Amino acid sequence: MNNQTMCLQTQKLFKSYQSKAEKIEVLSGINFEAQKGETVAVIGASGIGKSTFLNILGTLDQPDSGQVLIDGHDVFAFSDDVRSRFRSKSIGFVFQFHHLLPEFNALENTMMPLLIQGARRKAASKKAKEILDIVHLSHRLYHRVTELSGGEQQRVAVARALIHHPSLLLADEPTGNLDQKSSEYVHSLLKQLNKHFQMTLIVVTHNMTLASIMDRCVTLKDGQLIEKI
Repeated sequence: MNNQTMCLQTQKLFKSYQSKAEKIEVLSGINFEAQKGETVAVIGASGIGKSTFLNILGTLDQPDSGQVLIDGHDVFAFSDDVRSRFRSKSIGFVFQFHHLLPEFNALENTMMPLLIQGARRKAASKKAKEILDIVHLSHRLYHRVTELSGGEQQRVAVARALIHHPSLLLADEPTGNLDQKSSEYVHSLLKQLNKHFQMTLIVVTHNMTLASIMDRCVTLKDGQLIEKI
């Protein structure tokens, strides 16, 4: 694979946890690559380490050893401060639960990352409105979280994750808390956004319908990623 087309690469990624009784090996030397603009589903049994893997890719957790390269940058070679700034600009996150702030409306929740980084409110608002229009929520800008449906709340969370136009979007069970109709809508939306922004999308999911529409599907088993043919 040409490094110029690669967004994400891991090399010999190890991660373990120590319980009272034993050392539990979660990731056992994982080598993984994803091209720019590619979509990949990560599946596997519950508790096998899928979310741990995703959190390491997103630099929210650190491996015991190994490298994570994002856009050619060895992210764990950065200082904590530099890594945090890199994460906020280059990586977007969508979780099963939207983690929106209930006291704010859809527009305010979406623009929050920009405001935290010191952007002017007018510029942040303009950019947030553009993203919310893309996720088909321009008619709900001033509705508070409690006035939005579950599917709409998750779409606001997606918009918030995309406010910086990250090169990498990581989604952990993004439709695990939604009904079937809302899930299907978000599935379709994620694929549309992937094409629109040409971002790399890595999704951890138990939903095989979502996994089936990704470009690739890999299974985490016994600490290794197995490519599904």
